[in-house]
Amino acid sequence: MNISRIRALRGPNLWSRNTAIECIVHCTEQECDFTQIAHFETRVRARFPAIGSLQAQGMDNLLSIGHVLESAALALQAQAGCPVTFSRTHATVEANTFQVVVEYTEEAVGRRAIELADALVQAALNDTPFDAPAAIAELRELDEHERMGPSTQSIVDAAVARGIPFKRLTAGSLVQLGWGSKARKFQAAEVDQTSSVAEAIAQDKDLTKRLLHAAGVPVPLGRPVVDVQDAWAVAQEVGLAEGWPVVVKPQDGNQGKGVTVNITTRPQLEAAYATALAYGSQVMVERFLPGHDFRLLVVGNQLVAAARRDPPQVLGDGVHSVAQLVEQVNQDPRRGSGHGTALTKIRLDDIALGRLASEGLTPDSIPTQGQRVVLRNNANLSTGGSATDVTDDVHPTIAARAIEAAASIGLHICGVDVIAESMLKPLEAQGGGIVEVNAAPGLRMHLAPSFGKARNVGQPMVDLLFPAHDDGRIPVVAVTGTNGKTTTTRLIAHIFAAQGLRVGMTNTDGVYVAGRQIDSGDCSGPKSARNVLAHPEVDAAVLECARGGVLREGLGFDRCQVAVVTNVGEGDHLGLNYITTVEDVMVLKRVIVQNVAPNGYAVLNAMDPHVAPMARVCTGQVIFFGADRHHPIMATHRAQGQRVVYVDPAKACIVAAEGGMKESIALADIPLTHNGAIGFQVDNAMASVAAAWAAGLPWETIRRGLASFHNDSANAPGRFNVMDYRGATIIADYGHNPDAIRALVQAVDAMPGNKRSVVISGAGDRRDQDIIEQTRILGAAFDEVILYQDACQRGRADGEVLALLRQGLEGAPRTRYSTEIHGEFAAIDHALERLAPGDLCLVLVDQVEEALAHLQQRIASV
Repeated sequence: MNISRIRALRGPNLWSRNTAIECIVHCTEQECDFTQIAHFETRVRARFPAIGSLQAQGMDNLLSIGHVLESAALALQAQAGCPVTFSRTHATVEANTFQVVVEYTEEAVGRRAIELADALVQAALNDTPFDAPAAIAELRELDEHERMGPSTQSIVDAAVARGIPFKRLTAGSLVQLGWGSKARKFQAAEVDQTSSVAEAIAQDKDLTKRLLHAAGVPVPLGRPVVDVQDAWAVAQEVGLAEGWPVVVKPQDGNQGKGVTVNITTRPQLEAAYATALAYGSQVMVERFLPGHDFRLLVVGNQLVAAARRDPPQVLGDGVHSVAQLVEQVNQDPRRGSGHGTALTKIRLDDIALGRLASEGLTPDSIPTQGQRVVLRNNANLSTGGSATDVTDDVHPTIAARAIEAAASIGLHICGVDVIAESMLKPLEAQGGGIVEVNAAPGLRMHLAPSFGKARNVGQPMVDLLFPAHDDGRIPVVAVTGTNGKTTTTRLIAHIFAAQGLRVGMTNTDGVYVAGRQIDSGDCSGPKSARNVLAHPEVDAAVLECARGGVLREGLGFDRCQVAVVTNVGEGDHLGLNYITTVEDVMVLKRVIVQNVAPNGYAVLNAMDPHVAPMARVCTGQVIFFGADRHHPIMATHRAQGQRVVYVDPAKACIVAAEGGMKESIALADIPLTHNGAIGFQVDNAMASVAAAWAAGLPWETIRRGLASFHNDSANAPGRFNVMDYRGATIIADYGHNPDAIRALVQAVDAMPGNKRSVVISGAGDRRDQDIIEQTRILGAAFDEVILYQDACQRGRADGEVLALLRQGLEGAPRTRYSTEIHGEFAAIDHALERLAPGDLCLVLVDQVEEALAHLQQRIASV
């Protein structure tokens, strides 16, 4: 078995809506049926008993070794705690070759699972060892490292529950919620609306305390110190002289690092000062408040959760040592090494050893039955502490003080640390106080407390970012098809812009935001789509979705409001990436239809037998378009009260109808169609009208957008651009497959022209028959054919494409003149030299921008 390609499908894809790893697996003849390999399945199960079923799924009945790889990769992730359920193995048209698809939740984990599954298969084939527990432990550790922490994940989960899309911006905890101009960002429990000034204040404990004191919030006495001598003096001032213990901590610390509490002697203070200085630039000394450590979580202007935090500790049993008791506690599966789990493992570090020493203990000491051994003075979960939910116990005045504290600092999300005996009565009545505020509070203690009720604190945080009924989405229109998709994309974007929206658009020419090109080249893939959806100035997105990007990585969005499929033709890169039939293309193109929002629309070409059936997989509603309103699909859909868009030839207009409602737009008012003479442009216009209608745009806007869209090199470069050269008509187009050529020939036939010539090359990544068919079609429609060789042959040998084009011209019924010219621009110049007034020349461009610029230069020089 050999794996030749592994790639991550990061969005909805050909196989499912889940993210997945897809790999190409080549097997030997024997490996295509692993039941014929002696003892193979027994060896696999002996090495990894949790592998589960090895039966083929779907229509493939082969029990290939690829199915074993699939099952192993899925089961390894599941055993590591990853919530994955989907996998598939599909036989390709290539002998003994399979596509294996396995869901992942973290890409690095999915890739590593495939590698480990491969190692398992090889071990079973070669009868060598495979350490399944070690593999699972590796994946679990990798997953914990890669996945979002519980605080971040809780907010994302709450957003997803409201239908808000998300995008992880870094490997850490920086996340974008929503799209375009509606997007908001947060990092851990910090939101983008909180100012850096407020965060800076929260890090300055002395300034924070002074602001809180000014607002009437109870705080402990104390201040920053300059050295140990000053620290001792402050300790005496704030209460040590009166018998009150003190606390020493870094002024700009976090997570309880460097904090020492309950200090009563100078040696303790000096040691604490050194510890605090190791974690901050300045040290604070303040009065120690007796009581428990509470964390109150404030979001906006409400208290949403509260927890009592207890320091890391063990309970003696008279048998085990402190070290052994710590090891037992750390066996709790909720405890991990970082912040990715509900609790953190207890560490016997220098701080813990010092705390033990203060009690006259060592790690080897054996506490008596019931003896409570505290291993740290602070109760932070990050150092092994535990939490008990007390939200329902918080006295209203304590909640009010916490909210005042957050407002005084300017924090929208704030963790307020309180020391008090209880939450049941006001702080002032029990000598308690607020000792600290946190700008990025950890949420683990509220999401999964050691004891008590878990609180969904992510929900109020999402509600803070997005008002009720706002899902953070902008209108997204996805466009695909064999031909016409770029023009349709541009026209839809133009109509949206006519509404005053800032439109983000991707297509095969580049990426555009509010009319400005921000990237060039073929940008019809998911990466460009994600870039547009992340742009802060985008109010609506119109995204061309080419087959290559969907195959390579899936869609760049989770769902769209409108999906448009213009057509499905035979010349759409057949033979590449195991897409070998028109039916394969149909299944691939319908991915955008399968991912229409429940309240969205699919806009489908009713006249195309490969497009109309996609209606069955649409989770939203369907608008059918087609020139013939009497077509059975159109007539039935309209009779059912559904939306249709068609052409009324008697009135020469496009009609949008739903029930008894009709809106008409004259073809004469749509320059793109040349008064309806260009059939494929009429189709593109109908699709665009339907898409704008589906998006809820006003009809006045739709009419204005159609009327102001001119099919020139600025609005739609390389898409039937009509020019005049010395009285002759030149049409520049990027048609590059047989279906596009047929449509162009039909359109050109409707235009006047004495002698008709065409300039053409061929793309090397097409099938031989598709390249031949192009000139076979042109040879029946044009008097002169001028061939040139593409700048990029796309894997073909020099002259190979030209030979295929010549083959298509053999026996051409109309062509009287044909020649070959080296270079695209030279071929264009040769064609122009042969033109006379009244002639017509179709130029099928390869380098679109450069060729159009060359034509414009020649025209300007006349």
